[in-house]
Amino acid sequence: MSSAEPGSQAPAAPPPDGGKPPVGGRRLALLLGLLGFAIVAVIAGVAMSSSSNDTRPGPSNVTDPARFDLPTIDGTGRVRLADFNGKPLLVNFFASWCGPCQKELPDFAVAARKLAGKVAFVAVDSKEISTSAGIALARSTGLAEAGITLARDVGDGGSALHDSYEVRNAMPVNAFYDAGGKLVYVAPGQLTPDKLSAQLQQLFGVTL
Repeated sequence: MSSAEPGSQAPAAPPPDGGKPPVGGRRLALLLGLLGFAIVAVIAGVAMSSSSNDTRPGPSNVTDPARFDLPTIDGTGRVRLADFNGKPLLVNFFASWCGPCQKELPDFAVAARKLAGKVAFVAVDSKEISTSAGIALARSTGLAEAGITLARDVGDGGSALHDSYEVRNAMPVNAFYDAGGKLVYVAPGQLTPDKLSAQLQQLFGVTL
């Protein structure tokens, strides 16, 4: 084999790593790949979260007197005006700290027992300072045993529905609805047994 001619250049030797790209280039490609994967993962997570929220909506409180929708007093269910369509309804607002409420609720329970099947009764714990105290008062006066549905008011101060009747700070409050769900009368302040009987007779045509 002849040797290279004087003055000619010898062929360049191949790179020692077999022609692979420099280490710095490989690192950059790896970083870009990881970044792209992270972006795709974030987008997928947001999409899944949005889908989950759309398919499992939570209950929404409604404090419009014409279509109220509240949690039960213990938070395990809902109390809706629409559930009582077809029957006159009396909604009482009470609080554990309210002296007149403590006097009125036993009479409310008596009326509910006597008018079972004729008039529906709802008691709403409102403006409450202690949820447990409100539940305790409802139990001690036998509201549930009398067939009265128990609800809890919501919003700032726990009085959003109460305040929607424009009765200021009155407590107790009684709201009367006809069988079609129309609000026909609101009575702020305690109703004595005689006054309650008179209102039920006048508005619903029933006698205690």
